[in-house]
Amino acid sequence: MRVNAVIVAAGAGERMGGDVPKPFLPVAGRPLILHTLSRFAASRSVRKVIVVTADKELSKCRGLIRSDPQLSSLECVLQTGGPRRQDSVSRGLARVDEDCEVVLIHDGARPFVDPRLIDQCAEAAFKQGAVVVGIPVRATIKVVSANRQVKRTPPRDSLWEIQTPQAFRIDIIRKAYRQAGRKGTEATDDAMLVERLGEVVTLLEGHSTNIKITVPEDVLFAEMLLREGRVP
Repeated sequence: MRVNAVIVAAGAGERMGGDVPKPFLPVAGRPLILHTLSRFAASRSVRKVIVVTADKELSKCRGLIRSDPQLSSLECVLQTGGPRRQDSVSRGLARVDEDCEVVLIHDGARPFVDPRLIDQCAEAAFKQGAVVVGIPVRATIKVVSANRQVKRTPPRDSLWEIQTPQAFRIDIIRKAYRQAGRKGTEATDDAMLVERLGEVVTLLEGHSTNIKITVPEDVLFAEMLLREGRVP
C-alpha cells in the first residue's frame, strides 16, 4: 500500500491575531507545522507529504523542514495554496506520487494526531475507500434559524465532531474533486465531496487531544497537554 498525505497549512489564521502566520506559531517553543509533520514522520504508512502553504511563506517553511532532524525520514514536497481550503487540497492532490493508492488529508493546525491513528486511517481507506476521524459530541446541539430561533434539537447520540486526517483511495477523492470542479460546489470538509458521489464514508473514533489550533487560547491548551504528557 502506497500512501501520501496532503497537509493543508495555507490559511492566514486571522482569528489568531498577531503577525505570525499560524503554521509558524510557537507551541512549546517549536513551530506548529513541525509538530504536525513529526506525527506523520512517526507513522508506519506515510513516507511522503505534500505541505500546502502560502506562496510568501514557502521559503520559510522549506527552511524549517530541512533543519528539523525529526523529519529526516519523511519526504516533504512544498506546494503553494489557493484562495480556499478546497483549492489548496486540489493543488496538493496534483502532487501525489503516480503510484499513490491512498491519500490522507490533514489540517496543518492539528499538531497532536496520533501516528497510530494515521496508520489506521490509511489501512481502513485502502479496504473501504473513504474514512473520517471524529469524536462523539458531548454538548447539546441546537439547530437555529437565521434570526436565532431554535428549530430543533437533534439527538446527541447521532452527532460526531469530525476531525482530520480524512483518508481516501486516490481514485475516489480525485473523482470527488473533479465533480466539485464541474458543478462549482463547495464543502466544509473533503468527505462531504465524497458523500456527494454516493460513496460510503466510514468513521473511526479519534481522540479529544487531536485539537485544532484556531484561537490564542488553543495554544495555551496545547502547551498544557504537552507539559502534562497528555498527547498520545
